[in-house]
Amino acid sequence: MKIKKIVPFCLILVLSASIFAVTDSEARTLLKMAEANTAFFESDFTAQCIVVQDKPGEDKSETRATLHRRDKTSKWTILINAPEKDKGKGYLQSDETVWFYDPADGRFTFTSARDTFQGTNANTSDFAPQYYARNYKIEKHSEVKLGSYDCVLVELTASVKNVEYPKMRLWISKNDGFVRKREDYSLSGKKLRTLAIPSYQSVSLGSEKRSVPVNMVIQDELRGKKIGGKMQNERTTIVLSSPSFSKLDDSVYTKPYLELMSAR
Repeated sequence: MKIKKIVPFCLILVLSASIFAVTDSEARTLLKMAEANTAFFESDFTAQCIVVQDKPGEDKSETRATLHRRDKTSKWTILINAPEKDKGKGYLQSDETVWFYDPADGRFTFTSARDTFQGTNANTSDFAPQYYARNYKIEKHSEVKLGSYDCVLVELTASVKNVEYPKMRLWISKNDGFVRKREDYSLSGKKLRTLAIPSYQSVSLGSEKRSVPVNMVIQDELRGKKIGGKMQNERTTIVLSSPSFSKLDDSVYTKPYLELMSAR
């Protein structure tokens, strides 16, 4: 009599999952997609930004600004429109150098993409392309669920110097390559920020469609306040509206442009 071997159902599930697991090559391809989704090398990019700073126990503050980007030459300009006390201030990246302009004294001050934007939990680099594949290597990857999204979680370590965060974790949705969540870490592994991108908006670029975040929520893991015995972290929300891929004049990415616009 032959004895049938019975394979436990749970083992079948494990074997099936391993057969269809994302490979190292596929994870790398998905990381390149995530990077490509943050950049628009084919055209200029403009959007209106509302940056809301939420400090526990304090009133929320709001900054309105206009963002212009020319990713193919790594240039961008941010002009602050409100509140009135900050109107006319601006940021400019040109030749890999970031400048801050204050119309109060009419001077440009050298700053960095690592510096915070107007004292919020956002960095100026959060408004620019993200070079995940170029500047980082994948240490580990796994398939996970993030809410309703099927994602690949990639754990990254910087492969170059002078990055904002030496270590990073990204939740990338498998079907479109969009980053849905990101965690930024120090070299020692201390979590510094958590960034969530709940939704994206579709914008026409010629005959194609490109996607731009609707909003980004940044939680500072180091800054906050205990209220009612419970720690509440500082948060910054960036809302992007009226996105456009219209061609802009070269002068938009120059110091004279900021000086001219701040005088209006």
